Order: sequence, then C-alpha cells, then structure tokens
Amino acid sequence: MDDSHLRFPPKNQNFEIILGSSSKARREILAEMGYEFTIMADAIMKKLKSCDQVEEMSRSTLLITADTVVVYQGAIREKPSSEEEARKFIRDYSGGSGKVVGSVVVTNLVTGSRKGGWESAEVYFLEIPDEVIDSLIEEGITLNVAGGLMLEHPLILPLVDTVVGTADCVMGLSKTLTEKLIQEALVES
Repeated sequence: MDDSHLRFPPKNQNFEIILGSSSKARREILAEMGYEFTIMADAIMKKLKSCDQVEEMSRSTLLITADTVVVYQGAIREKPSSEEEARKFIRDYSGGSGKVVGSVVVTNLVTGSRKGGWESAEVYFLEIPDEVIDSLIEEGITLNVAGGLMLEHPLILPLVDTVVGTADCVMGLSKTLTEKLIQEALVES
C-alpha cells in the first residue's frame, strides 16, 4: 500500500522529539514525516531522569522508541544470531512470505504520558537466488535487522512480489501509527 498521499505536520513543530533508535530507516522515515529530532539511546534517557534534567524541560519533549520482529510460520524472528541463521531465514522467505510486526511507543517526558501501539504488514517474495543470499550474508547487514532482511535493500527490493500493508511499517516505523501516537501524547501535555 502506497502511503505517499498522507500529509504530515509542517516543520514548525512546537515540541521536541528524541528518537530512541539508531536505525537509519527509522531516522529517514521520521524525517520524511517532516519532523526535526535528535537521536538518543535509552541509557542516556535513564541518566537524564536520574539527573532531574527531564523536569527542567520547558516545552513538550517526546521520546519515540520502536521495535520490529518478523513472524514466520508462527515463530518470532529477531535479528539473526549468526550467518547460518541469517541464511536460513532468507532461504525460508524465498518464494514465500513473512509477517512484519512493528511497535511504537511515544513518551511525553514532561507529563509522563506514554502511548503505544503496533502495526503489521505481510511481505511476499519471489524466489531469492543463492547468489543474492551469498551477497547479503557477505555484506553482514542481515545480522543487524529483524528477520535478517531489509525490504529497501537494492538486492531484495526487485525480489519483493507484494507488500500487504505499508513499506514504512516493514522498514521499522509506521508513519500513520507514529503520527497518531505523537498527537495522543501531546494532548495530555
């Protein structure tokens, strides 16, 4: 499903956003939505809270965190733990499908309000040739992504038959869900 018709807020936002993820795809999606944000890890957020710096924030500050897993034949797949596991994951998807489940939590650091939700999408693949699998394994990127596969990877994208749901959900941050949760977290500020 193409979501390029969706409209997101203008860039003059009156609140801060901290993205609690180092995912390149999540950074790109949030930027596409028109938001300005900084990136900070959970460990830093704990330190901020222990130093009472959160209480000193003068305007709403939202922390956005997200996680993604792949469900294949009823089993949850996170990041592969080895090259062998990554190879098995990708071979399993060849000519088949995997369901991506992405969760998003938006926390208003000033009010403590926390809003969360999840969305899923099903990805159907054409046959994935062994040489493509070998190249992906050699790159090493398969060990850093849920289910061992990046939809937007130039070797994989041509082998995607159909996506039932949104590509941004598959890539790790559903735009519509994130926007809804941002608005809900701001209402309680």
